[in-house]
Amino acid sequence: MIYIKSRAEIDTMRRASVIVAEVLQTLKETVKPGMTTLELDELAERMTYEKGAKPAFKGYSVGGRVFNHSLCTSINEEIVHGIPSDRVLKEGDILGMDFGVVYEGFYGDSAVTVGLGQVSSEAERLMQVTETALNEGIETLREGNRLGDLGSTIQGIAERSGYSVVREFVGHGIGKKLHEEPPVPNYGDAGKGCRLRAGMVLAVEPMVNAGKKEISILEDGWTAVTRDRSLAAHFEHSIAVTADGPFVLSRL
Repeated sequence: MIYIKSRAEIDTMRRASVIVAEVLQTLKETVKPGMTTLELDELAERMTYEKGAKPAFKGYSVGGRVFNHSLCTSINEEIVHGIPSDRVLKEGDILGMDFGVVYEGFYGDSAVTVGLGQVSSEAERLMQVTETALNEGIETLREGNRLGDLGSTIQGIAERSGYSVVREFVGHGIGKKLHEEPPVPNYGDAGKGCRLRAGMVLAVEPMVNAGKKEISILEDGWTAVTRDRSLAAHFEHSIAVTADGPFVLSRL
């Protein structure tokens, strides 16, 4: 069932999403070679509680597996759901940071990928293309359009750039639950899929691989990596569909 949000509910989700955006902005400004991903996780969690919210991911359970951190940190060939650890970040790494909170009963969710110090031109281009795919995809989230318009746009931008789109993980509706209906694929055919209505709130999150689309899951049961170990990038925003067009809740 797809939940249509009221204006008041969207306003609350906006406040939740701004907290997410503020935390991610601080992480972007703080992260540097020599830090560990665990330090970033601790900073994100501390800021979240200071802002009166709760981490959305900590304690999240799938198939009996529990995620015990507030922040997902995915390095280089890691696509999503990387677990914070004592691993030290190096010059030239790219780092995906996926973060969410619960605030006044509603969720906010967003992700960015950043480069540490001087990164390769390949890494820089991959991040740029993935973020562009997200931004262009957001523009399709208009009343009367279909979800296939979004997926087709993201897929087209990625594949025309020589990249591939992950199929096993997709975006999602968001609201009083972190993951609501409908699923939001980053691939598909224009003109097909669920028709968009004002009041829908969607988390759109293209995951783009520099190489082939196939993935593997590491032994920790969470971390998804590119099977060919090519680089991967991940960007995400939470967006409300309104009568006036897309409203990006998680953009400062």
